[in-house]
Amino acid sequence: MAELVENVSDTARWVAAYRARESARPDALFRDPLAERLAGARGHAIAAVAPRLTRNGWPLVARTKLIDDLVAASIASGCDRVLNLAAGLDTRPYRLELPSTLRWIEADLPGMIDEKERQLAGEKPRCRLERAKVDLADQAARRAFLERATDGASQALVITEGLLIYLDDAEVQALGRDLARPRVRWWVLDAVSPSVLQMNMRSMGRHLEQAPMKFAPADGVAFYERLGWRAIDVESMFLAALKWKRLPTPMRLLSFLYKEPNPRQLGKTMWSAVVRFEQQG
Repeated sequence: MAELVENVSDTARWVAAYRARESARPDALFRDPLAERLAGARGHAIAAVAPRLTRNGWPLVARTKLIDDLVAASIASGCDRVLNLAAGLDTRPYRLELPSTLRWIEADLPGMIDEKERQLAGEKPRCRLERAKVDLADQAARRAFLERATDGASQALVITEGLLIYLDDAEVQALGRDLARPRVRWWVLDAVSPSVLQMNMRSMGRHLEQAPMKFAPADGVAFYERLGWRAIDVESMFLAALKWKRLPTPMRLLSFLYKEPNPRQLGKTMWSAVVRFEQQG
């Protein structure tokens, strides 16, 4: 029997399944008409084995909406280029209100790029969308891509949604330093505490043997600040899901007990957030 998650690219189908479910709601926080096609049966099957308290997808729904809003905020502040690294099956260039002149560049492995282009053939993006086949784990290839992709930009935004948790500390450090270049102003990422990572691996570890979750620094945003980045937005996924009424009933009933931790000292707290960083200096 084939594994549900045969490689890290399959996690993109998992995320698409939650976008499809959210889009079907009458009170949807966003509409992604392409998500169901991209998720397929495998995406929904992976979602079905997620930890019980997150099985309705509230963290990924909140993450999607929070990043949508930070993209809009960055564009309003002068962003003239978006680089989505390990873009997977993201469809923001097709569903967000974007300037038609905005260059949006997606980077991912060749197999994922080929599948996405096949699945979305005939669909029209709302901006100048480009895709690049690149192994982001290859530092030389990554640096060459970043040099090309930022050429001509003045205030680029980099998105690494759903990527960092599958890397190790050294890989994230190397990526963070590579991104700290003159034409990149912002970096948007999602972060979790060690306790959240451990919960996910306890619940889903046997399904994630080919794509284990590894990265969740106990010092949270301080990890990135040591690499030359300054946190300017730290948006709790839990609090966002509570505000948007996406938490499952048991968590909603106990939400009054939740205290948001210091994002630089996470301890044993169950914490997840979307963070927008700006280069220091």
